[in-house]
Amino acid sequence: MRMTLTEKRRKRRKDARPQEIIDAASEVFAEQGFAAAKVEEIAKRAGVAKGTVYLYFESKEALFEGLVNLSIVPVFTRLADQLDQFPGTAKEQLIGLVEQVYRELIMAPKRRVVMKILISEGMRFPALVEFYHREVIAGASELMRKILIKGVRDGEFRESSFLAEPKVIIGPAIMAAIWKMTFDSIAPLDFETFLEAHLDLILHGILSPNPKK
Repeated sequence: MRMTLTEKRRKRRKDARPQEIIDAASEVFAEQGFAAAKVEEIAKRAGVAKGTVYLYFESKEALFEGLVNLSIVPVFTRLADQLDQFPGTAKEQLIGLVEQVYRELIMAPKRRVVMKILISEGMRFPALVEFYHREVIAGASELMRKILIKGVRDGEFRESSFLAEPKVIIGPAIMAAIWKMTFDSIAPLDFETFLEAHLDLILHGILSPNPKK
């Protein structure tokens, strides 16, 4: 039996509701912090009843997890898929990954709010930190390690401690996000120049002095 136009609209509205609630949660978290945020306010921003929020997300912690799963995890899933199919060099892969991190995460206010919560309130909510590490950090670190291993294998990168601690490669990007959240109103950060400097630092640190031909 076919749905009527009204039924189709209602279904589309229902399907879109989790994202609308997550968008509202992101705004409230950004303004009030995680601990102070109220589900009632999130529901109001989303234009739904408080009970509707709980139909999709059983707790405020689940809202945070939903924010990560809907806005950040897909970024790294997409990056992993792109890198698996990328025909270029490890150097090109690494540059592309770092540029995407800046464009998709550091320069995106709705996604930066997750980092703000983890940094400012992570000690009070260790379950959020554990969840983010499991769902994002672990996979991102492994993605970086795969690129570095490929570069060493192909003679593009020198073998060094970068392989054991690939997180150090992305360190300046975290600093850029913190700067944006903390000091940007006083000394605005030029993202493009900062990104260029970051890439220069990485490549001069890991490129092999005698790359294979």
